[in-house]
Amino acid sequence: MTISKPDFIVPDWPSPAGIRAAFTLRAGGVSLPPFDTFNIGAHVGDDPNAIAVNRARLREHLALPAEPLWLQQVHGQRVVDLDRQTSRDSFGPADGAVTRSSGRVCAIQVADCMPVLFAAKDGSVVGAAHAGWRGLAAGVLESTVLAMKVPAGELIAWMGPAIGPAHFEVGEEVRAAFLAADSGASAAFAANERGRWQCDLYALAGRRLAALGVSAVHGGGWCTYADAGRFFSYRRDGRCGRMAALIWRSS
Repeated sequence: MTISKPDFIVPDWPSPAGIRAAFTLRAGGVSLPPFDTFNIGAHVGDDPNAIAVNRARLREHLALPAEPLWLQQVHGQRVVDLDRQTSRDSFGPADGAVTRSSGRVCAIQVADCMPVLFAAKDGSVVGAAHAGWRGLAAGVLESTVLAMKVPAGELIAWMGPAIGPAHFEVGEEVRAAFLAADSGASAAFAANERGRWQCDLYALAGRRLAALGVSAVHGGGWCTYADAGRFFSYRRDGRCGRMAALIWRSS
């Protein structure tokens, strides 16, 4: 079997020197359907040997300084400082990570939820957040910015691929969770003919970042559901692989 080279989205943002970031796509690995092929997630039922090969290919093709410290993501707001941890088992469930070290890699796994990457404009610290609707509503972006210990105006952010509003239907409870904290969030919800709402995660994240004072925001505009060739989508496929958004300091 011929295995293609993994492909990545490299964020188009004005990151400082020494900061690298990437988002994995679904092609270029060895996993079999329904995880075909470049599945990074070890929690979805894929063959452990295939996952090990895929993660090795990830390290090789991105020249990572170390194996990413994969989080046990739970759709919450807890953020860990990777410089104070030595393994996933040492920091427990979390949905965000930060580091000031050049030997640590922040990584977020997704298959419709939005990954948000952060970097200080001076390159001193980077961070990553798992921002599906539950995490956004719980405050994971706020927690990540706080953990970076840099004024929000000195940060840049990148919103990675997520499910788009045309395919992200939610109930009234999701809309209410955001409006309870921000009445202006109503602009991110459009009523549909089924009496439910089409939700724009990019708009919701943008509002949260703006409220924090993060004005340099990039990315957005993809839809993981609509593009089956490049992206895994839990909403579209149910049982499927996971992609990863990664950020690290190379120097």
